[in-house]
Amino acid sequence: MKLLLVGAGISNLTLARLFAELGHFVSILDRKDHIGGNCFDYFDENFIDIHAYGTHIFHTDDAEVWRFLSQFTQWYPYQHEVKALVDGQLVPVPFNFNSIEQLFPKEMAERMISALLSEFEFNKKVPILMLRESKNLDLQFLAEYVYEKIFLHYTEKQWNVRPEDLDPLVTSRVPVFVGRDNRYFQAKYQGIPLEGYTSMFEKMVDHPNIEVRLNTEFDKSMLDEYDHCFFSGAIDEFFGYKFGQLPYRSLRFDFLTLNRPYFQSNSVVNYPNNYDFTRIGEYKYFLDTQSQNTVVSYEYPEAFVLGKNERYYPIINEENERLYGKYLEEAKNNKKVTFLGRLGDYRYYDMDQAVARALKLAKAFW
Repeated sequence: MKLLLVGAGISNLTLARLFAELGHFVSILDRKDHIGGNCFDYFDENFIDIHAYGTHIFHTDDAEVWRFLSQFTQWYPYQHEVKALVDGQLVPVPFNFNSIEQLFPKEMAERMISALLSEFEFNKKVPILMLRESKNLDLQFLAEYVYEKIFLHYTEKQWNVRPEDLDPLVTSRVPVFVGRDNRYFQAKYQGIPLEGYTSMFEKMVDHPNIEVRLNTEFDKSMLDEYDHCFFSGAIDEFFGYKFGQLPYRSLRFDFLTLNRPYFQSNSVVNYPNNYDFTRIGEYKYFLDTQSQNTVVSYEYPEAFVLGKNERYYPIINEENERLYGKYLEEAKNNKKVTFLGRLGDYRYYDMDQAVARALKLAKAFW
């Protein structure tokens, strides 16, 4: 079969390799000048792995996903930690026992930790909106403190809405951790491709049955040349925005190269309450690159404007889900095209979830 894959992000790159190994001819096209979508990276003159679209840390509990990608890369076993500036101190986030002890007087911290252990399971994450429902006065205080200092203003900057107006799948990503694990993720498999994401992607498409066409716009007339199309672009764009545009948030990055060994104490520092940017990423931490210079990016959330910037995050709420539902119904009538990825499915996928979705699609397709 001849297959057309529109979009060269991690979803379609996974599909391309699977289909190519089954003997099918695959054409991948993308309007960008590189593969990898927003996971694209490159090494600068200091040999620092720069993530061009902001920090990307791979993490998964899915052994099948990990083993599939491990065919194309050796992993650097990086365990991600994030700190946030709160009341003048850099504390671990998600907020945990260490954060509590760092910010509160000893007796007060002990009461809060005891209360957390009495109501919630140890070493588990509790969504902040769930913690606010506790009847315990100490936990109510803690919930309001974390809500205000960690969650509220960061969410308003990131999404330009109140947290309550977002889908719980989004708000659950900002929990309190009942324990002392400072890692941002507790997944079994975590790491950064040792030679970078782009090198991993290049190996994925290194197959005689795969062709890649960059700087190429999709046109529906192309569908006539292929048996099936997998479309990871924006589903509303495919249908000419006939029901209106699906809302997204975008990001703007200010990259700086600094003549100093390090800029901050770890790879990502969040600024929930200060400044207009949400966080600063420092890239040399990901592969522990030794260099006299360092590269950081200041990350500014902004509205997505068609033709001006990139779609990053679908804004998932009831109203937007209804709009997406109209496009989904339209898609069901198009038997020759399968939609996938963040933009095709209008879902907040992490990298591993995008790969898992592609693996499942490939199995179902045949």
